[in-house]
Amino acid sequence: MLEPRGEPKDRTSVELFAGGGGLAMAVHRAGFRPLLVNELVKWACKTLEANQAELRSDEEFVPPAGHAWPLVPGDVREINFDYLWDQVDLLAGGPPCQPFSLGGVAKGEEDRRNMFPEMFRAIREIQPKAVICENVQGLLRPSFRPYFEYIERELALPFEQREGGVSWREHDAVLQARLSEAPADPKKRYEVVTIRVNAADYGVPQIRNRIIIVAFRCDLEVDLTRFKESIAPTHSEAALLRSIQNGSYWRKHPEVPHHVREHVESRLPKAIPFDDGRLPWLTLRDALKEEIDRRWPLPPVPWDKLDRREYQLGGVLDHIGWPDARIYQGHTPNELDRPAKTVKAGVHGVPGGESVMLTDDLVSELTANSPPRYRHRYMTVREVARVMTFPDRWILKGPRGEQMRQLGNAVPVRLGEFFARAIAAALDEAESRR
Repeated sequence: MLEPRGEPKDRTSVELFAGGGGLAMAVHRAGFRPLLVNELVKWACKTLEANQAELRSDEEFVPPAGHAWPLVPGDVREINFDYLWDQVDLLAGGPPCQPFSLGGVAKGEEDRRNMFPEMFRAIREIQPKAVICENVQGLLRPSFRPYFEYIERELALPFEQREGGVSWREHDAVLQARLSEAPADPKKRYEVVTIRVNAADYGVPQIRNRIIIVAFRCDLEVDLTRFKESIAPTHSEAALLRSIQNGSYWRKHPEVPHHVREHVESRLPKAIPFDDGRLPWLTLRDALKEEIDRRWPLPPVPWDKLDRREYQLGGVLDHIGWPDARIYQGHTPNELDRPAKTVKAGVHGVPGGESVMLTDDLVSELTANSPPRYRHRYMTVREVARVMTFPDRWILKGPRGEQMRQLGNAVPVRLGEFFARAIAAALDEAESRR
Protein backbone atom coordinates (compact mmCIF):
# COMPACT_ATOMS: atom_id res chain seq x y z
CA MET A 1 0.00 0.00 0.00
CA LEU A 2 1.08 3.60 -0.57
CA GLU A 3 2.31 5.18 2.64
CA PRO A 4 1.22 8.72 3.62
CA ARG A 5 4.04 11.23 3.23
CA GLY A 6 5.21 13.72 5.86
CA GLU A 7 3.15 14.83 8.84
CA PRO A 8 -0.42 13.50 9.09
CA LYS A 9 -2.87 15.94 7.52
CA ASP A 10 -6.16 17.10 8.96
CA ARG A 11 -8.28 15.08 6.55
CA THR A 12 -12.07 15.52 6.68
CA SER A 13 -15.00 13.30 5.71
CA VAL A 14 -18.76 13.12 5.36
CA GLU A 15 -20.54 9.79 5.87
CA LEU A 16 -23.97 9.05 4.37
CA PHE A 17 -26.06 5.92 5.06
CA ALA A 18 -23.84 5.28 8.09
CA GLY A 19 -25.84 2.38 9.53
CA GLY A 20 -24.19 0.90 12.60
CA GLY A 21 -20.96 2.73 11.87
CA GLY A 22 -18.68 0.25 10.08
CA LEU A 23 -17.47 2.49 7.25
CA ALA A 24 -17.62 5.65 9.37
CA MET A 25 -15.39 3.99 11.96
CA ALA A 26 -13.03 2.75 9.25
CA VAL A 27 -12.69 6.20 7.66
CA HIS A 28 -12.12 7.78 11.07
CA ARG A 29 -9.41 5.22 11.89
CA ALA A 30 -7.72 6.07 8.60
CA GLY A 31 -7.28 9.66 9.76
CA PHE A 32 -10.39 11.42 8.41
CA ARG A 33 -12.30 13.74 10.75
CA PRO A 34 -16.10 13.44 10.27
CA LEU A 35 -17.83 16.76 9.59
CA LEU A 36 -21.26 15.16 9.21
CA VAL A 37 -22.70 11.66 9.64
CA ASN A 38 -26.18 10.76 8.40
CA GLU A 39 -28.41 7.75 9.05
CA LEU A 40 -32.16 7.16 8.78
CA VAL A 41 -32.85 4.04 10.89
CA LYS A 42 -33.66 4.73 14.55
CA TRP A 43 -31.67 1.91 16.16
CA ALA A 44 -28.63 2.55 13.99
CA CYS A 45 -28.73 6.22 15.04
CA LYS A 46 -28.83 5.13 18.68
CA THR A 47 -25.80 2.92 18.05
CA LEU A 48 -23.89 5.87 16.57
CA GLU A 49 -24.88 8.07 19.52
CA ALA A 50 -23.76 5.39 21.99
CA ASN A 51 -20.26 5.46 20.51
CA GLN A 52 -18.64 8.47 18.83
CA ALA A 53 -21.53 10.59 17.52
CA GLU A 54 -23.74 13.24 19.04
CA LEU A 55 -26.92 14.74 17.62
CA ARG A 56 -26.28 17.93 15.71
CA SER A 57 -28.65 20.81 16.31
CA ASP A 58 -30.42 22.49 13.42
CA GLU A 59 -27.46 24.84 13.16
CA GLU A 60 -25.09 23.95 10.34
CA PHE A 61 -21.44 24.14 11.43
CA VAL A 62 -18.03 22.70 10.66
CA PRO A 63 -16.85 20.96 13.83
CA PRO A 64 -13.32 21.57 15.12
CA ALA A 65 -10.75 18.80 15.59
CA GLY A 66 -11.61 16.54 18.51
CA HIS A 67 -15.36 17.18 18.24
CA ALA A 68 -17.76 14.23 18.33
CA TRP A 69 -19.17 13.06 15.02
CA PRO A 70 -22.08 15.43 14.22
CA LEU A 71 -25.02 13.08 13.59
CA VAL A 72 -27.89 14.30 11.44
CA PRO A 73 -30.60 11.64 11.64
CA GLY A 74 -33.35 11.29 9.09
CA ASP A 75 -33.89 11.22 5.35
CA VAL A 76 -30.76 12.17 3.39
CA ARG A 77 -32.99 13.88 0.82
CA GLU A 78 -33.76 16.58 3.40
CA ILE A 79 -30.13 17.43 4.23
CA ASN A 80 -28.38 20.51 2.90
CA PHE A 81 -24.65 20.10 2.21
CA ASP A 82 -23.83 23.53 0.72
CA TYR A 83 -22.12 24.78 3.89
CA LEU A 84 -19.46 22.07 3.43
CA TRP A 85 -18.46 23.19 -0.07
CA ASP A 86 -14.79 22.48 -0.81
CA GLN A 87 -14.05 21.50 2.81
CA VAL A 88 -14.35 17.70 2.51
CA ASP A 89 -11.58 15.31 1.53
CA LEU A 90 -13.67 12.12 1.42
CA LEU A 91 -17.36 11.52 0.90
CA ALA A 92 -18.17 7.98 2.04
CA GLY A 93 -21.29 5.86 2.06
CA GLY A 94 -22.96 2.65 1.11
CA PRO A 95 -26.24 3.54 -0.60
CA PRO A 96 -28.93 0.98 0.36
CA CYS A 97 -28.22 -2.24 -1.53
CA GLN A 98 -31.68 -3.84 -1.46
CA PRO A 99 -32.60 -2.60 -4.96
CA PHE A 100 -29.67 -4.57 -6.38
CA SER A 101 -29.11 -7.52 -4.02
CA LEU A 102 -30.09 -11.11 -4.66
CA GLY A 103 -31.90 -11.06 -1.32
CA GLY A 104 -33.98 -8.02 -2.24
CA VAL A 105 -36.75 -7.50 -4.77
CA ALA A 106 -34.14 -6.50 -7.37
CA LYS A 107 -36.02 -3.61 -8.94
CA GLY A 108 -32.75 -1.79 -9.52
CA GLU A 109 -33.02 1.80 -10.61
CA GLU A 110 -36.83 1.77 -10.44
CA ASP A 111 -36.72 1.05 -6.70
CA ARG A 112 -37.34 4.13 -4.53
CA ARG A 113 -34.64 2.86 -2.16
CA ASN A 114 -31.99 3.56 -4.80
CA MET A 115 -30.00 6.34 -3.11
CA PHE A 116 -27.19 6.77 -5.63
CA PRO A 117 -28.84 10.02 -6.86
CA GLU A 118 -28.41 11.43 -3.35
CA MET A 119 -24.70 10.57 -3.38
CA PHE A 120 -24.38 12.54 -6.62
CA ARG A 121 -26.29 15.50 -5.16
CA ALA A 122 -23.96 15.50 -2.15
CA ILE A 123 -20.97 15.58 -4.53
CA ARG A 124 -22.44 18.57 -6.37
CA GLU A 125 -22.97 20.44 -3.10
CA ILE A 126 -19.66 19.48 -1.44
CA GLN A 127 -17.17 18.91 -4.27
CA PRO A 128 -15.10 16.40 -2.23
CA LYS A 129 -11.60 15.39 -3.27
CA ALA A 130 -12.50 11.70 -3.22
CA VAL A 131 -15.53 9.43 -2.91
CA ILE A 132 -15.86 5.85 -1.70
CA CYS A 133 -18.99 3.70 -2.03
CA GLU A 134 -19.50 0.06 -1.09
CA ASN A 135 -22.28 -2.06 -2.49
CA VAL A 136 -23.32 -5.60 -3.41
CA GLN A 137 -22.00 -7.41 -6.48
CA GLY A 138 -25.58 -7.67 -7.69
CA LEU A 139 -24.92 -4.36 -9.43
CA LEU A 140 -22.71 -6.29 -11.84
CA ARG A 141 -25.37 -8.84 -12.80
CA PRO A 142 -26.13 -8.77 -16.54
CA SER A 143 -29.61 -7.34 -15.92
CA PHE A 144 -28.20 -4.40 -13.96
CA ARG A 145 -24.84 -3.95 -15.71
CA PRO A 146 -25.99 -1.20 -18.11
CA TYR A 147 -27.40 0.78 -15.21
CA PHE A 148 -24.25 0.26 -13.15
CA GLU A 149 -22.13 1.60 -16.00
CA TYR A 150 -24.46 4.60 -16.01
CA ILE A 151 -23.79 5.01 -12.24
CA GLU A 152 -20.05 5.03 -12.95
CA ARG A 153 -20.51 7.71 -15.60
CA GLU A 154 -22.73 9.77 -13.28
CA LEU A 155 -20.00 9.57 -10.66
CA ALA A 156 -17.45 10.72 -13.22
CA LEU A 157 -19.69 13.69 -14.20
CA PRO A 158 -21.88 14.42 -11.15
CA PHE A 159 -22.38 18.07 -12.16
CA GLU A 160 -24.12 16.99 -15.39
CA GLN A 161 -27.41 16.74 -13.55
CA ARG A 162 -30.27 14.67 -14.89
CA GLU A 163 -33.34 16.80 -15.46
CA GLY A 164 -36.85 15.77 -14.52
CA GLY A 165 -38.64 13.73 -17.15
CA VAL A 166 -35.36 12.57 -18.73
CA SER A 167 -34.85 8.81 -18.68
CA TRP A 168 -31.58 7.43 -17.36
CA ARG A 169 -30.78 6.05 -20.81
CA GLU A 170 -31.16 9.50 -22.37
CA HIS A 171 -29.01 11.02 -19.65
CA ASP A 172 -26.43 8.27 -20.10
CA ALA A 173 -26.07 9.18 -23.78
CA VAL A 174 -25.32 12.78 -22.77
CA LEU A 175 -22.73 11.60 -20.22
CA GLN A 176 -20.98 9.38 -22.76
CA ALA A 177 -20.69 12.31 -25.15
CA ARG A 178 -19.30 14.59 -22.40
CA LEU A 179 -16.73 12.00 -21.34
CA SER A 180 -15.34 11.92 -24.85
CA GLU A 181 -14.45 15.61 -24.48
CA ALA A 182 -11.70 17.22 -22.41
CA PRO A 183 -13.13 18.54 -19.10
CA ALA A 184 -13.87 22.26 -19.09
CA ASP A 185 -13.38 22.29 -15.30
CA PRO A 186 -11.34 19.37 -13.88
CA LYS A 187 -12.80 20.07 -10.43
CA LYS A 188 -16.17 18.95 -11.75
CA ARG A 189 -15.02 15.64 -13.18
CA TYR A 190 -13.89 12.51 -11.32
CA GLU A 191 -11.77 9.52 -12.26
CA VAL A 192 -13.57 6.33 -11.20
CA VAL A 193 -12.13 2.99 -10.13
CA THR A 194 -14.40 -0.01 -9.45
CA ILE A 195 -12.97 -2.97 -7.57
CA ARG A 196 -14.50 -6.39 -6.95
CA VAL A 197 -13.42 -7.48 -3.49
CA ASN A 198 -13.72 -10.46 -1.20
CA ALA A 199 -13.28 -9.14 2.34
CA ALA A 200 -11.36 -12.30 3.27
CA ASP A 201 -8.61 -11.20 0.86
CA TYR A 202 -8.02 -8.14 3.07
CA GLY A 203 -7.75 -9.78 6.48
CA VAL A 204 -11.45 -9.98 7.35
CA PRO A 205 -12.48 -13.39 8.76
CA GLN A 206 -15.47 -13.61 6.42
CA ILE A 207 -16.26 -14.48 2.80
CA ARG A 208 -17.96 -11.27 1.70
CA ASN A 209 -18.04 -10.40 -2.00
CA ARG A 210 -18.72 -6.75 -2.71
CA ILE A 211 -17.80 -3.93 -5.03
CA ILE A 212 -16.00 -0.80 -3.90
CA ILE A 213 -16.21 2.30 -6.05
CA VAL A 214 -13.56 4.99 -5.56
CA ALA A 215 -13.45 8.33 -7.35
CA PHE A 216 -10.82 11.08 -7.31
CA ARG A 217 -11.36 14.64 -8.47
CA CYS A 218 -9.55 15.10 -11.78
CA ASP A 219 -7.76 18.35 -10.89
CA LEU A 220 -5.76 16.45 -8.24
CA GLU A 221 -4.18 14.21 -10.90
CA VAL A 222 -4.02 11.17 -8.63
CA ASP A 223 -1.81 8.38 -10.00
CA LEU A 224 -4.46 5.73 -10.56
CA THR A 225 -1.94 3.07 -11.51
CA ARG A 226 -0.15 3.41 -8.19
CA PHE A 227 -3.47 3.54 -6.35
CA LYS A 228 -4.60 0.28 -7.94
CA GLU A 229 -1.30 -1.34 -7.02
CA SER A 230 -1.74 -0.16 -3.43
CA ILE A 231 -5.07 -1.95 -3.00
CA ALA A 232 -3.91 -5.40 -4.10
CA PRO A 233 -5.21 -8.22 -1.85
CA THR A 234 -3.07 -9.08 1.16
CA HIS A 235 -4.46 -12.51 2.18
CA SER A 236 -5.36 -15.72 0.34
CA GLU A 237 -7.11 -19.06 0.71
CA ALA A 238 -4.05 -20.86 -0.62
CA ALA A 239 -1.92 -19.47 2.20
CA LEU A 240 -4.51 -20.63 4.75
CA LEU A 241 -4.52 -24.16 3.29
CA ARG A 242 -0.72 -24.26 3.40
CA SER A 243 -0.72 -23.12 7.03
CA ILE A 244 -3.13 -25.92 7.94
CA GLN A 245 -1.06 -28.44 6.05
CA ASN A 246 2.30 -27.42 7.54
CA GLY A 247 0.89 -27.02 11.04
CA SER A 248 1.55 -23.30 11.55
CA TYR A 249 -2.19 -22.68 11.81
CA TRP A 250 -2.57 -25.29 14.54
CA ARG A 251 0.35 -23.85 16.48
CA LYS A 252 -1.72 -20.69 16.82
CA HIS A 253 -4.57 -22.79 18.23
CA PRO A 254 -3.08 -25.51 20.43
CA GLU A 255 -6.40 -25.96 22.22
CA VAL A 256 -8.07 -27.56 19.15
CA PRO A 257 -9.00 -31.22 19.78
CA HIS A 258 -7.08 -33.78 17.74
CA HIS A 259 -10.26 -35.12 16.10
CA VAL A 260 -11.07 -31.61 14.80
CA ARG A 261 -7.61 -31.21 13.34
CA GLU A 262 -7.79 -34.63 11.67
CA HIS A 263 -11.23 -33.84 10.23
CA VAL A 264 -10.09 -30.49 8.79
CA GLU A 265 -6.89 -31.95 7.32
CA SER A 266 -8.79 -34.85 5.75
CA ARG A 267 -10.68 -32.37 3.57
CA LEU A 268 -7.65 -30.46 2.28
CA PRO A 269 -7.32 -30.53 -1.53
CA LYS A 270 -4.69 -32.87 -2.89
CA ALA A 271 -2.93 -30.04 -4.70
CA ILE A 272 -2.38 -26.80 -2.79
CA PRO A 273 -1.13 -23.80 -4.82
CA PHE A 274 2.43 -22.61 -4.34
CA ASP A 275 3.29 -19.67 -2.13
CA ASP A 276 1.67 -16.50 -3.49
CA GLY A 277 3.41 -14.20 -1.00
CA ARG A 278 0.19 -13.35 0.82
CA LEU A 279 -0.89 -13.91 4.39
CA PRO A 280 -3.38 -16.71 5.23
CA TRP A 281 -7.07 -15.96 5.22
CA LEU A 282 -8.24 -15.42 8.79
CA THR A 283 -10.80 -17.88 10.10
CA LEU A 284 -13.78 -17.77 12.40
CA ARG A 285 -11.60 -19.42 15.04
CA ASP A 286 -9.07 -16.60 14.61
CA ALA A 287 -11.85 -14.05 15.10
CA LEU A 288 -13.14 -15.66 18.29
CA LYS A 289 -9.65 -16.09 19.72
CA GLU A 290 -6.92 -13.49 20.01
CA GLU A 291 -5.43 -13.51 16.52
CA ILE A 292 -7.06 -10.30 15.26
CA ASP A 293 -6.13 -6.89 16.70
CA ARG A 294 -4.61 -8.67 19.72
CA ARG A 295 -7.93 -9.00 21.54
CA TRP A 296 -8.71 -11.45 24.30
CA PRO A 297 -10.43 -14.73 23.36
CA LEU A 298 -14.20 -14.61 23.77
CA PRO A 299 -15.32 -16.85 26.62
CA PRO A 300 -17.12 -20.06 25.59
CA VAL A 301 -20.91 -20.17 25.51
CA PRO A 302 -22.09 -23.03 27.80
CA TRP A 303 -24.72 -25.28 26.27
CA ASP A 304 -27.01 -24.70 29.25
CA LYS A 305 -26.92 -20.92 28.66
CA LEU A 306 -28.62 -20.82 25.25
CA ASP A 307 -31.64 -19.13 26.80
CA ARG A 308 -31.51 -15.45 25.74
CA ARG A 309 -30.69 -14.36 29.27
CA GLU A 310 -28.22 -11.51 29.51
CA TYR A 311 -25.51 -13.24 31.45
CA GLN A 312 -22.97 -11.13 29.56
CA LEU A 313 -20.65 -14.12 29.45
CA GLY A 314 -17.25 -13.20 30.78
CA GLY A 315 -18.38 -9.60 31.06
CA VAL A 316 -18.35 -9.21 27.25
CA LEU A 317 -21.01 -6.93 25.79
CA ASP A 318 -23.73 -8.69 23.73
CA HIS A 319 -22.15 -12.13 24.19
CA ILE A 320 -25.47 -13.86 24.89
CA GLY A 321 -26.43 -17.44 24.07
CA TRP A 322 -29.48 -17.95 21.82
CA PRO A 323 -31.61 -21.10 21.47
CA ASP A 324 -33.13 -23.15 18.65
CA ALA A 325 -30.38 -23.02 16.03
CA ARG A 326 -31.12 -25.35 13.12
CA ILE A 327 -29.21 -26.77 10.16
CA TYR A 328 -31.23 -27.79 7.13
CA GLN A 329 -30.87 -28.18 3.39
CA GLY A 330 -29.54 -25.00 1.84
CA HIS A 331 -28.54 -23.64 5.25
CA THR A 332 -25.01 -24.75 5.99
CA PRO A 333 -23.33 -23.56 9.20
CA ASN A 334 -20.14 -21.62 9.68
CA GLU A 335 -17.04 -23.72 10.32
CA LEU A 336 -14.41 -22.58 12.79
CA ASP A 337 -11.41 -23.23 10.57
CA ARG A 338 -12.69 -21.31 7.55
CA PRO A 339 -13.64 -17.65 7.20
CA ALA A 340 -17.26 -17.15 8.22
CA LYS A 341 -20.01 -17.03 5.64
CA THR A 342 -21.32 -13.62 4.60
CA VAL A 343 -23.03 -11.89 7.51
CA LYS A 344 -26.48 -10.98 6.24
CA ALA A 345 -28.91 -8.32 7.39
CA GLY A 346 -31.83 -10.73 7.03
CA VAL A 347 -32.60 -14.26 5.89
CA HIS A 348 -36.24 -15.21 5.27
CA GLY A 349 -37.27 -12.33 7.49
CA VAL A 350 -34.91 -13.29 10.31
CA PRO A 351 -32.06 -10.81 10.87
CA GLY A 352 -28.80 -12.73 10.94
CA GLY A 353 -30.75 -15.93 10.38
CA GLU A 354 -27.78 -17.80 8.91
CA SER A 355 -25.35 -17.05 11.75
CA VAL A 356 -25.08 -20.66 12.93
CA MET A 357 -21.72 -22.23 13.75
CA LEU A 358 -20.34 -25.68 14.29
CA THR A 359 -18.36 -26.08 17.50
CA ASP A 360 -15.56 -28.44 18.54
CA ASP A 361 -18.00 -30.47 20.66
CA LEU A 362 -19.05 -33.87 19.29
CA VAL A 363 -22.70 -34.85 19.01
CA SER A 364 -21.76 -38.44 19.89
CA GLU A 365 -18.70 -40.63 20.33
CA LEU A 366 -16.47 -41.07 17.31
CA THR A 367 -16.84 -44.27 15.31
CA ALA A 368 -14.51 -45.79 12.72
CA ASN A 369 -17.14 -45.87 9.97
CA SER A 370 -18.55 -42.35 9.98
CA PRO A 371 -17.17 -38.80 9.97
CA PRO A 372 -17.46 -36.78 13.18
CA ARG A 373 -20.64 -34.82 13.81
CA TYR A 374 -20.37 -31.57 15.76
CA ARG A 375 -22.86 -29.65 17.86
CA HIS A 376 -24.03 -26.31 16.54
CA ARG A 377 -25.50 -23.12 17.94
CA TYR A 378 -26.34 -19.57 16.96
CA MET A 379 -23.45 -17.14 17.09
CA THR A 380 -23.75 -14.37 19.65
CA VAL A 381 -24.02 -10.78 18.49
CA ARG A 382 -20.48 -10.14 19.72
CA GLU A 383 -19.13 -13.09 17.75
CA VAL A 384 -20.78 -11.73 14.62
CA ALA A 385 -19.37 -8.28 15.40
CA ARG A 386 -15.90 -9.80 15.51
CA VAL A 387 -16.48 -11.40 12.11
CA MET A 388 -17.28 -7.87 10.90
CA THR A 389 -14.06 -6.68 12.64
CA PHE A 390 -15.96 -4.30 14.92
CA PRO A 391 -14.08 -3.58 18.16
CA ASP A 392 -15.45 -5.22 21.31
CA ARG A 393 -16.04 -1.80 22.86
CA TRP A 394 -18.44 -0.80 20.06
CA ILE A 395 -21.96 -0.67 21.54
CA LEU A 396 -24.81 -1.94 19.39
CA LYS A 397 -28.25 -0.67 20.36
CA GLY A 398 -31.61 -2.37 19.98
CA PRO A 399 -32.88 -5.94 20.34
CA ARG A 400 -30.83 -8.81 18.90
CA GLY A 401 -32.55 -8.69 15.50
CA GLU A 402 -31.78 -5.00 15.06
CA GLN A 403 -28.18 -5.46 16.16
CA MET A 404 -27.73 -8.26 13.64
CA ARG A 405 -29.34 -6.16 10.93
CA GLN A 406 -26.87 -3.33 11.59
CA LEU A 407 -23.94 -5.74 11.37
CA GLY A 408 -25.22 -7.40 8.21
CA ASN A 409 -25.63 -4.03 6.48
CA ALA A 410 -22.23 -2.73 7.58
CA VAL A 411 -18.88 -2.53 5.85
CA PRO A 412 -16.29 -4.66 7.72
CA VAL A 413 -14.18 -2.13 9.57
CA ARG A 414 -10.84 -3.64 8.54
CA LEU A 415 -11.84 -3.65 4.85
CA GLY A 416 -13.05 -0.05 4.93
CA GLU A 417 -9.95 1.12 6.80
CA PHE A 418 -7.64 -0.53 4.25
CA PHE A 419 -9.25 1.34 1.36
CA ALA A 420 -9.60 4.62 3.28
CA ARG A 421 -5.88 4.56 4.13
CA ALA A 422 -5.05 3.90 0.48
CA ILE A 423 -7.18 6.90 -0.53
CA ALA A 424 -5.47 9.13 2.07
CA ALA A 425 -2.05 8.04 0.82
CA ALA A 426 -3.02 8.67 -2.82
CA LEU A 427 -4.23 12.17 -1.91
CA ASP A 428 -1.03 12.85 0.04
CA GLU A 429 1.12 11.78 -2.87
CA ALA A 430 -0.88 13.82 -5.40
CA GLU A 431 -0.80 16.93 -3.23
CA SER A 432 2.95 16.59 -2.60
CA ARG A 433 3.52 16.96 -6.36
CA ARG A 434 1.52 20.18 -6.67
